[in-house]
Amino acid sequence: MNNRTRIVNDPADLVPLLQVFKSDSHKRVFSSLLNGWRTEDELKEMLQEDIYYSLDILKKTGLVESKWRMPEPGNTPQVEYHTCYSKLRADFQCSISDMCDLIRIAITDDEALRDVADTMEFEVKNGNSSVQNLSRTLNQSPTFLRGIAKRSQNLVVKGHRFELSKK
Repeated sequence: MNNRTRIVNDPADLVPLLQVFKSDSHKRVFSSLLNGWRTEDELKEMLQEDIYYSLDILKKTGLVESKWRMPEPGNTPQVEYHTCYSKLRADFQCSISDMCDLIRIAITDDEALRDVADTMEFEVKNGNSSVQNLSRTLNQSPTFLRGIAKRSQNLVVKGHRFELSKK
């Protein structure tokens, strides 16, 4: 088992972590990768379920690493996965209001959050990518917007700016 510690300095980084572990499926994939390197096929066979979305979200949160497995002669190489961290250390301070927003963002499947994410994407496409400018434009706290971006598949937080993901 890996003994590396994930250090969280930004409260918005809790959103994808909470999102991952609210799902039994994601948790099972993560737990399977704690003890060794496994390919997608091995995980699928072991867990008897579709693991692609779970792997995708674990990769986005930075909880798994990957490498190519050298095949036996005549076979094609496969990507195998392993968890990067087995411990978490949170080192931040934020208001209770911001923490409530982040927890709500992480555990809710509300369409209202999708509307905010779509508006953010539209603004970023049109050049308004600063966290502070978007905060004023959308009348939301910077922490709330960072949490939405961390949850979104289409937005990436880069310092004090938002960018569209390259996918």
